[in-house]
Amino acid sequence: MYKIKFGTDGWREIIAAEFNTANVRRVAFATAAWLKTQNLPQKVVIGHDCRFGGDMFAKETATVIAAHGIQVVMSEGFVSTPMISLAANTLHAGLGIIITASHNPPSYNGYKIKAHYGGPATPDTVTEVENLIPDLEITPSHHFDELVESGLISFGAFEDMYLEHCKKNFDMVALDSISSGLVYDAMYGAGQRLVKRLLPKATILHGDYNPGFEGRAPEPILKNLPEISEIIATNNQFSVGLATDGDADRIGFFDENGKFVDSHHLILLLIEYLTEFKGFSGKVVKSFSVSDKVQKLCELKGLESITTKIGFKYICEYMVTDDVLIGAEESGGIAIKGHIPERDGVWMGLVLMEYMAKTGKSVSQLIQDVYAKVGSFAVERYDLHINNELKLSIIEKCKSGTYEKFGSYNVVRMEDTDGFKFHLDNGSWVMIRPSGTEPVLRVYSESDSSASAFAILDATKATIL
Repeated sequence: MYKIKFGTDGWREIIAAEFNTANVRRVAFATAAWLKTQNLPQKVVIGHDCRFGGDMFAKETATVIAAHGIQVVMSEGFVSTPMISLAANTLHAGLGIIITASHNPPSYNGYKIKAHYGGPATPDTVTEVENLIPDLEITPSHHFDELVESGLISFGAFEDMYLEHCKKNFDMVALDSISSGLVYDAMYGAGQRLVKRLLPKATILHGDYNPGFEGRAPEPILKNLPEISEIIATNNQFSVGLATDGDADRIGFFDENGKFVDSHHLILLLIEYLTEFKGFSGKVVKSFSVSDKVQKLCELKGLESITTKIGFKYICEYMVTDDVLIGAEESGGIAIKGHIPERDGVWMGLVLMEYMAKTGKSVSQLIQDVYAKVGSFAVERYDLHINNELKLSIIEKCKSGTYEKFGSYNVVRMEDTDGFKFHLDNGSWVMIRPSGTEPVLRVYSESDSSASAFAILDATKATIL
């Protein structure tokens, strides 16, 4: 049978091909079998985002798990990944499961496992579940409706739970004062109803149910967000833009000029707000592809900085055991102290808007304040869609030390924590890494300006292809 493998964040495949009801049942069976062996509450919360077939796959999962005698609480309609993580923690469940392929193209769906503490399951847990996936079809012993009637499957208002959590943790008066200047692009994802309810004065784009996402991958990066940038740039009514991905755990952000603000800058802004205005402290845990400026700011503030492999599950391991101020990825996944140890695009947007409201400053002004401490910079990325043979050849050359220069840029040292980061003689770096969730080779570069970073990317692309 098809061998099911979890990637950087969950199991994701093409709907109706590898991702079908038969294979979902196999994963659900393994999940239940794992939980039955653990000293954890025999309860699972289950939800789905806005993707095609989400409700059907969630019900299949619930049916298989409840048939093991495990209590299941299902979401009422679509929910975000942070809502499932919060529910798992709040309801004292042993696990949470959400049917989502996050930011992947609309032809995909997926299966994410969340732990009882309200964040991604550890890599060890995921491997243990993966090893329990049977090589045979699973036929449920009961029907979904029977399990509902028996009480083994019930329903929970996870969005309401999350909404109240927000109201308790934010200055809603301050947020309301600037919410009329917000443009929020839901990207047809699971954050759409929440932001409408939380910030009714905001202007909402793509905030209706559309499982096909208009054919656009719901990843909150600049190329996928042309409308929000144009609206802000051409209308002085708006002062900030927010976007979240399909399951609302990643953030995209725009300043008052409609300029996209990448995660590297957001991480710096969040560290500033949490330390200077909230009085928080703690470790900064960041993935391998994050800007070196984060390390510099940590040194200035006396904060310990830890670098992990790429994948939020590695960051989360620290967040549940250590005193962590912020855990962050380059890809827009950020978690902070005072919330669950989970990436959360809406939550980060609210924190940044609260920062604006409390200081009376625009996003660009807050960024200039950070630049005054660490210097200006830019990190850019190319996603190279190449065949597997060429991708493997490039990776082998990285491992063997073949690349000593990229165009006119000489390599002075290399790190291989996760992928291959080449530090260059001009103080910049370029990094090559195959994606763990998509069939692409990612190439990143950090330099003192966007033009310089792109020049390095172009030289690297010409060298490796």
